[in-house]
Amino acid sequence: MTYKLIAIDIDDTLINDEKEVTNPTQKALEAAVAKDVVVTLATGRAYASAQAIARQTGLNVPIITYQGALIKNLMDEKVLYERYVPMEAARKLYEYCLEHNLHLQTYIDDKLYSREENEKLVDYCKLNKTPYYIEADFIKMIEQPAPKLLIIDDPDYLDKVAVDLRELLGPEVHITKSKPHFLEIMHHEGTKGHALTFLADHFNVDLKDTIAVGDSWNDHEMLEAAGLGVAMGNAIPALKEIAGYVTLSNNEDGVKHVIEKFILEA
Repeated sequence: MTYKLIAIDIDDTLINDEKEVTNPTQKALEAAVAKDVVVTLATGRAYASAQAIARQTGLNVPIITYQGALIKNLMDEKVLYERYVPMEAARKLYEYCLEHNLHLQTYIDDKLYSREENEKLVDYCKLNKTPYYIEADFIKMIEQPAPKLLIIDDPDYLDKVAVDLRELLGPEVHITKSKPHFLEIMHHEGTKGHALTFLADHFNVDLKDTIAVGDSWNDHEMLEAAGLGVAMGNAIPALKEIAGYVTLSNNEDGVKHVIEKFILEA
């Protein structure tokens, strides 16, 4: 099998627990690019956050951000694919979060907005090295096009919230967890699977010739869409169950191992 495109999640996949792309992994990425393989990132992060890592690793192709709701060129920042949360769903979500005293944040023009500053927001932005903006009249932000809205809370409580929201918002939205404390709401076509399918077509690559690598449940659509779905050694058990291959962990250069085994040695 000759793989021509590999899509790699960032957090707990490409980067280790120190939030670094190691030198061995960087060299593997460069070797794959030198072999004319399209190497892209597929992340829940905002474009502004993801592109910094992509540029650091020397990539120059479109990258998948906001869980698949936005694909944007690194070279000229042209938008190739964009899906916004439906406005009616965004309003219903906002009302639900007010009623249940939930922290909700949105992304407008690649900037993060919240109704108030709190510990959840500060910790999130510290983790992702993302600036934030406060807008007390938050409905003004809700009524603008957004690729993603995000709720932060206790993991078990978010599982119950997700059930409520699927019933409240219906099939027009995609709801997933990127990490246990983060519940993310996108357009129903704002998934990494839809984005990988679009990008493969963009590069005229058959899906069977693609690899997708991830660690969390928000990666499952792209692992299922790809010719080879790879779960990290540190991935959640449910993702490992659907993966075609399980590699080493993010602290053991699992991405490097995948590239060497399926691309460089092929």
